[in-house]
Amino acid sequence: QVQLVESGGGLVQAGGSLRLSCAASGRTFSSYAMGWSRQAPGKEREFVAVINKSGGTTYYADSVKGRFTISRDNAKNTVYLQMNSLKPEDTAVYYCNADISPASIVAGTVIDYWGQGTQVTVSS
Repeated sequence: QVQLVESGGGLVQAGGSLRLSCAASGRTFSSYAMGWSRQAPGKEREFVAVINKSGGTTYYADSVKGRFTISRDNAKNTVYLQMNSLKPEDTAVYYCNADISPASIVAGTVIDYWGQGTQVTVSS
């Protein structure tokens, strides 16, 4: 069992930066791929970024590539999402995900564990 708790969301102006954190409970954090997804008001939930269990491989949605960076610290059981050059269209609730399969996080269909979400609002 893995519990995920996100933090770091908030209100920021367009062009600004935020760093989200996701702290995971349990001693098996390093066994899971970790990722982030988001859901904007009135829209479907969408994949944002994923990192494999070792941290050596990452993959991003085209909409955030070059602006967002996912990383993890297995010693701290934490995954991060550094978000730069934020745009109003990045406004959403951001969710931390954990799954044995990185592909499941990308597909967003069946993911083992979800956090409760953290709100990110980007003003124009």
